[in-house]
Amino acid sequence: MNVQMGDILIPQQRIAQRVGELAAQITADHASVAVADGEITIVPILTGAMIFCGDLIRRIPIAMKIGLMTVSSYPGRSVRTQGAQMLASQLGDIRGRHVLVVDDILDSGGTLGIVLPALRQMGAASVKSCVLLRKDRPQARSVAVDYVGFEIPDVFVVGYGLDYNDYYRNLPDVVTLRGQTVAKT
Repeated sequence: MNVQMGDILIPQQRIAQRVGELAAQITADHASVAVADGEITIVPILTGAMIFCGDLIRRIPIAMKIGLMTVSSYPGRSVRTQGAQMLASQLGDIRGRHVLVVDDILDSGGTLGIVLPALRQMGAASVKSCVLLRKDRPQARSVAVDYVGFEIPDVFVVGYGLDYNDYYRNLPDVVTLRGQTVAKT
C-alpha cells in the first residue's frame, strides 16, 4: 500500500474521552427505556463502526443485544461516496425494541438514509443514531443524528475503524491522507 498518512485530525486520547462522554449521554437517555423494556439493541454499521462501537458499548451499562448491518459507500480505493448500498444484515427480531444505530462517519447521509427507515419498517419501537464523525458538508448537516462524536472538515480520513481500500482501520487516531490539508484552529 503506497498511500501516505497526513495529519492526525483526532488523537486517540481525545477519541477515548469523547467515547466516554457519548456513552454517558446514551446511558442517561436510555436508562428509563432499559428499566421499562429490559434492554436495547445496538446495530453497528460494518465494517467501519466496529472499533468505535466496541469501545462505546463497553461503557454503556445497560442490557443490550447486538445486531449487525453491512453497508458500503466507499468501495475499494474510492475517496468519494459511490452511494450507500445495504449488503447484509443479521439483526434478529427487532419488533418493539429500542434500537441504536452506530456508524463511523456521516458525510452524504446515504447510509443512515437507508438504514433508519429499514429498521423502522421492521417494527422497532424507537430508532436513534450515533456517529463518530460528521463532515462539514451540507448533506451531512441536513441529516438528523441523535449523538455526534466530532464535527470534522470535509476531508478523507482513516483510522479508528475508517479505511482506504480496506487498510488503516487499525490506526488508533483519526488521520487524513497525505495531500489533504486541514485548517488549524
